[in-house]
Amino acid sequence: MRRLRISAISYLNTAPLMWDFEHAGAGSVFDISYTVPSQCAAQLAAGTADIGIIPAAAYLTVPELVILPGVAIASRQAVRSILLVSKVPLEKVRTVALDTSSLTSVALAKTLFAKWWGGGRTFFSMAPQIETMLAEHDAALVIGDPALQIDRSRYQAYDLAEEWLRLTGKPFVFAFWAVREQAVGETALDLAQIFQRSRDHGLEPANLAHIARQWAPRLKLSEHAVKSYLTQNIHYDLDEACLEGLQLFYRAAVECGALPGIRELRFLEAVKPASP
Repeated sequence: MRRLRISAISYLNTAPLMWDFEHAGAGSVFDISYTVPSQCAAQLAAGTADIGIIPAAAYLTVPELVILPGVAIASRQAVRSILLVSKVPLEKVRTVALDTSSLTSVALAKTLFAKWWGGGRTFFSMAPQIETMLAEHDAALVIGDPALQIDRSRYQAYDLAEEWLRLTGKPFVFAFWAVREQAVGETALDLAQIFQRSRDHGLEPANLAHIARQWAPRLKLSEHAVKSYLTQNIHYDLDEACLEGLQLFYRAAVECGALPGIRELRFLEAVKPASP
């Protein structure tokens, strides 16, 4: 059987998910590449990847995907890495630059404006360079590591996960692992177990400390800031509350035209143990 191709995201918040692939033997049986969330979804859609940590929004647009259960990049409070940064108060925002790296956060921002913050804004897709974005527009949506590095004291900043929780009472799911249905039949591996185990190992205290030492100098953050982000701001379990929040987001985003029609959440079935 051929090696399945994994498209992963090159952000800090995926580092615990990739632990076994980068530090144990799991990576030896897959071909792994790294990109940004929007391109990860594009690779799955094009069939150039078999498994991806896809933006939640992409699940509605890429057919023939099934979700690997139990693992997510979600938040049950402020997330710190999904920010709407503005030069003016929210009610005065008229134009918004949207990070081209994102799909889900773009849909979330449009949904928040349409349903709660007031419509009538104009949106423009731009590379995530905050100075350029704000030179041309009133506000900018920035995600991932670039958002963690923003000096929020210079701007009016709105954490989109925090806003979603305040308005709905639900967690927000940004991404989860999904696999092309065709690829499932091309492997005997227990994919759900492999990806859940990698997440569990990545969240062990010693391994989180290793990730913090590795990533802190890259992002010019303290090791404490990295660890608190991974343990407090990011929630890695696709649990019942997260599924409720995900389905509420889909309904709200479809209602205001930020996403196409809803499709059923389909999960990879558990591998049955071999008969003795």
